[in-house]
Parts: sequence; C-alpha cells; structure tokens
Amino acid sequence: MRIGAPKETAQGEARVALTPESAERLQKLGYDCLVESGAGAAASITDAAYEAVGVKIADTAAEVWSDADVIVKVREPSAEEIEAAPDGKTLISFIWPAANEELLDRLKLKNMSVLAMDMVPRISRAQKMDALSSMANIAGYRAVVEASNNFGRFFMGQMTAAGKVPPAKVLVVGAGVAGLAAIGTSVSLGAITMAFDVRPEVSEQIESMGAEFVFLDFEEEQADGAETGGYASPSSPEFREKQLEKFRKLAPDVDIVITTALIPNRPAPELWTADMVAAMKPGSVVVDLAAERGGNCSLTKANEKVVSDNGVTVIGYTDFPSRMATQSSNLYATNIRHMLDDLTPTKDGSPIIDIEDDVIRGALVTHQGEITWPPPPPKVKAIAAAAPKKKELEETAEEKAARELTEMKKSLNQTGLLLVVGGVLCLALGAVAPPSFMQHFIVFVLSVFIGFHVIWGVAHSLHTPLMAITNAVSSIIIVGALLQIVSGSPLVMLLASISVLMASINIFGGFLVTRRMLAMFQRS
Repeated sequence: MRIGAPKETAQGEARVALTPESAERLQKLGYDCLVESGAGAAASITDAAYEAVGVKIADTAAEVWSDADVIVKVREPSAEEIEAAPDGKTLISFIWPAANEELLDRLKLKNMSVLAMDMVPRISRAQKMDALSSMANIAGYRAVVEASNNFGRFFMGQMTAAGKVPPAKVLVVGAGVAGLAAIGTSVSLGAITMAFDVRPEVSEQIESMGAEFVFLDFEEEQADGAETGGYASPSSPEFREKQLEKFRKLAPDVDIVITTALIPNRPAPELWTADMVAAMKPGSVVVDLAAERGGNCSLTKANEKVVSDNGVTVIGYTDFPSRMATQSSNLYATNIRHMLDDLTPTKDGSPIIDIEDDVIRGALVTHQGEITWPPPPPKVKAIAAAAPKKKELEETAEEKAARELTEMKKSLNQTGLLLVVGGVLCLALGAVAPPSFMQHFIVFVLSVFIGFHVIWGVAHSLHTPLMAITNAVSSIIIVGALLQIVSGSPLVMLLASISVLMASINIFGGFLVTRRMLAMFQRS
C-alpha cells in the first residue's frame, strides 16, 4: 500500500508529515511513499531529498489523495480537501474532534478511517506517538527564543568593562512539557528562572533543572493524574485568587513571563491580568502559549504581537512549532512513523486497525462510516493512581518523652555491652601479653576512639562529605608525622617529612578543587 503526504493548505503552516528519514523507515515496513511536489520546501526539505530515498513526487495534491491509501497530514483537512478526496481512505492527522464535530460528519460521509494524533492516549506505550508532547516541547523552546528576540537585554548576567549587567528574570507559568522546555532553555541561556505549577509535586523536577519553584501557601486537593489524562485539573476559585495574588507580587520584579497553562478542549484560564502587565517594567515580554484557546494573558491577541501602554510586549503567536518547521517536521514524522509501525504488526505494508488496542482505539475518531469519538477509557491509565496517603499522627509531649527514653536506654545497653566485651578481651589479652605491648595497645585503642570522633565530627560546610573526611584524616597524619619528625633516626625523619608533604598536598588540593567546584555553580 502507498502512504501519501500532500502539501499543507493551512495559511502559514510550514510543517510536513513525511520526511526522507521517516519514509526510509516506512519503506522497511513494506509501504511505498508519495509526496506532493514542494510539500517539504518550507521545512527545508527538497523534492530531490525525497527522490534520493525512493519517494515518488506527485505534481498535485489531487494525485496524492487519489494514488495513496493512507494520507498523512499535520493540520486537519479543509472542507475542500475532504470534498475532493476519494472515499475509503485512511487519514492520520491532527483533528481536534471536540472542537470539530462538523469535520467528523464530513469524514464519516467519506467513509474514512481517521486516526487523530491529538487523541493518542497518554500511556507509557504511546509516548513514542505523542505528537502533542513533541510539538509542545518545540513550542516551549521557541517561546524563549521569541522572548529573547523581543527583550532588549542579555539573558545571562555579565561583567563588562562598562559595568555589571544583571541577568534577566524569567517566570514560567505551568510546568507541563512546554513549560519544562521553556525552563530548560531559559536556564541554559543564563537567566534567573522561576516556575509555578498548580501541582506542587513537580517542584523537585523544576529545581533539578536549575529553576526556582514558586510555592503557594494554599492547600488544595488535586484530582489524580490518572483521571485527568496526565494534565493538571482545574483549580477552585479560592486557589485562583491566591494564585493571582502571588503573581501580582512577582509582576514588578520579572522581565519575561511565559504562560503555558492549557487543558485540552477547555478555554485557557486567565492567569496574567491587565493590572499585572501594567505593573511590569517597560521593555518586559509576555509570551502566551495558550493564545489559540483564548490566552492566559488578558491582553493576548491570537497570532499577533501587541505592545501595552507601559511598553510591555505581549506575544500571542499560535504557530510556534511551525516557526521551527524542520525540527517540528522531523519529530512529527517520527510520531507518524511509530503510529504506522503499530498499525502494521506483520510488516507487510498493510495497516490493520485493531480496535482492541488502547492506543489505536483512543486515536480512532471515525471508522467504517461511523464516528467513534469519544473513545472508551483506556485499560491502562495515563498515570497510575496514587496510593492514598496515610495521615501521620503527631506525637504528644508524653509520647515523645517516652520514645526518647526508650531510645536512650537501648543506646546505653548497647554501649554497656560493648564496654563489657571490650574489657573482657583486654583482660584476656593482658593475661598473656607483656606489659610493654599492653601500653602500646591501650594507646592505639584510645587513638582509634578519639580519631573516629574527631574525623566524623568535621563539618562539611566547605567540602563534599568525602573530601571533608579525607582532609581530616590528612590532618591527623600531619600531627602524627610532626611528633615523629624530631626523632633522632634519619629514616624516621625522612618518612615523617614525606608524610607531611603528601598530606599537605592533599589538604590544600582539596580546598582548591572545592573552590573551583563551587565557582561552577555561582552566577555573577
């Protein structure tokens, strides 16, 4: 069978659903590939690149729709494309069925089997087909690039001959795929990055990327991720008011705000209001990744860049992935290829739509002349349901005192037992060993005891724990060597001098290495 990719007809759409790399992999599955001439031009993919891997070039979109059995697209087909399409085709594309009921009716009348890439369930096995995450990742990265292009200063702080340049301060609202991509890009450019999300459990992930998590002093039960497809659930009015109050405090201090809060098939929540924009410094930038669904900023206009009265730029572009067409096309084509890989278990070039498969059934919106959306819940949940948290009982003062007394008695018993056993061993050894040996042995035991407490009592404030202990051991070696360096024996003096030298190198080297390590994490 043949897979065809027509040129996208949506205005400004530069992506293509089939790349030479994905075509090669699809040919190994037994498919022939067909692409409309110039379909990849906006993504810097020439017709010659397709022909080099055995892809046939069609002159028109009508030829692609006519000759191909499976049509792959980025945007949903227009009414004109559907009208001109032959009956019974298989279509793989973004569809957005919740917002396009009329489109589903048209596809049903054409008896098409349609797999919506935006409906791929968020389960582990389907991650390789998750085109929404692929595009969100690119959008988050591009949002920071657009912000830097419209921001009049450096992201990274610098010390120049003309003076010190402070780093930019970036706030990312929402720590989904797009938000995390924006955080990573902002941090890598050297900006002081803060991030907020209604799910406090993502704080560790944010902090591990080098950003600061903005905590909100408000407790609210969030719906389990298994029930919301891995997305954050809508917040209560009380939580929203507390959230807006926090943002108002941050607004005068931040230079760039990137908002990514969006739940599929819902209007975007308004999180950055007009008064917050008014509180920002002139020259600041707001990038709204939710502009297509109304926007998180009250001043956002879809597909436009506006400047507020106080000089704040608000960017509401809806085509961030298309602005990086080459990268977007490569990732999206890979998602399509993985979908076709699952549709072709026998690797013979014949797709099989298995409605018992959670991934395929979840993405299937029309089939055999019927609308199959919405799908039933997947057998495997998007995220495993969280185990109910056990409420920890707080100890009373009496219970705490009783516990500490029990622990102290246990510790004293262990210490006493060790002392008794050690004393018995010393007495047994003293009965057979000469007095001179016992004197040295007692000094040795006391040295071990004192050395243990000295070494493990060293604070790790200037070192890693391992380096702190190593320096403490080296210090004790120096003390011992200095006591022996005054010995009358030339050999002992030589060995003691060598010990002082090597231990000193270890100590000073430890301080030097630690200082260089700490300098790596300091921002000017």
